[in-house]
Amino acid sequence: MRKPTGPVALAVAGLLALSSLTACANDAAGPTADTGGGGGKGETVKIMVGGLDKVIYLPAMLTQRLGHFRAEGLNVQLLSEPAGVQAETALVSGQVQGAVGFYDHTLDLQVKGKSVESVVQFSHAPGEVEVVSDKAAGELTSPEDFKGRKLGVTGLGSSTDFLTKYLAVKNGVPISEFTPVAVGAGPTFIAALQKGAIDGGMTTDPTVATILAKKAGKILVDMRTPEGSQKALGGPYPSSSLYMQTDWVNGHKDTVQKLVNAFVKTLKWMSTHSADEIAAKMPADYSQGDKALYTQAVKSTLPMFTDDGVMPQGGPETVEKVLKAFNPNIKNADVDLDKTYTTGFVKAAG
Repeated sequence: MRKPTGPVALAVAGLLALSSLTACANDAAGPTADTGGGGGKGETVKIMVGGLDKVIYLPAMLTQRLGHFRAEGLNVQLLSEPAGVQAETALVSGQVQGAVGFYDHTLDLQVKGKSVESVVQFSHAPGEVEVVSDKAAGELTSPEDFKGRKLGVTGLGSSTDFLTKYLAVKNGVPISEFTPVAVGAGPTFIAALQKGAIDGGMTTDPTVATILAKKAGKILVDMRTPEGSQKALGGPYPSSSLYMQTDWVNGHKDTVQKLVNAFVKTLKWMSTHSADEIAAKMPADYSQGDKALYTQAVKSTLPMFTDDGVMPQGGPETVEKVLKAFNPNIKNADVDLDKTYTTGFVKAAG
């Protein structure tokens, strides 16, 4: 794999280190950042989020801010890692009871012998955007031009990595002919784009909104809406979700039901409130000093969310098709989709 060198590499490495420190600070803070549902009495549940400040995972913190966890008698500690693949690792190692990340990890883990299932589905589109730097925009005009390019992803093995590889293969570019570069999200992603460490990459809001505001890049593929998901991936793509180890779910059904109840309340609340009202409920530092820009980021991403937590019809099949296109382990495996998610808790939440 080709990696950036020299001053660019040092800049990206430094920013990634800063991102890791921020994640550690979030972990240490846990529920103390909450004003509605954490840090109180009740059954404690730890949930690792693949980036608490990412709009695609907004329901996690919003549920706590609205007090829905507390109303269910839960003390939920929300922890944060820069990428979904790291949230997955925390879950399977037993550090946490749940992970907020992309549903596609449940398929990837199943073929690796791990039984994990989504218990509530936040979205029916990826919420992801492939951006290209202004410098590369003249030559990099579609995924057909990925060949020879350095493309940013949050982490190797992450959902951004999966989707980038699918877009490449779908458009005739073998995955061996471009270089994925792990650059995280937010400042580290933007710095890599501006300094030329990557030619483009896949990221989410509020990073997308910041890139456009800084005129540091342009949108190449937009998958923040069901229509965008259909165009790029051929169907609905369930992405952000709460997924948990199946054994833990079966042994703690009452607790899981309370968690799902809280999240479904939040999704319904989101469907009846504006981006301004949603943004106003989030921690002040999420806007990074620009409330209008953050509100726009929320507004652009809102179409990806479900209003009931139900797995979209045909969604698991789309995810399987995407993963089978480039992942040899899944391509040659018989994935039991019925074991990768359950709708029982969502239906009971009503």
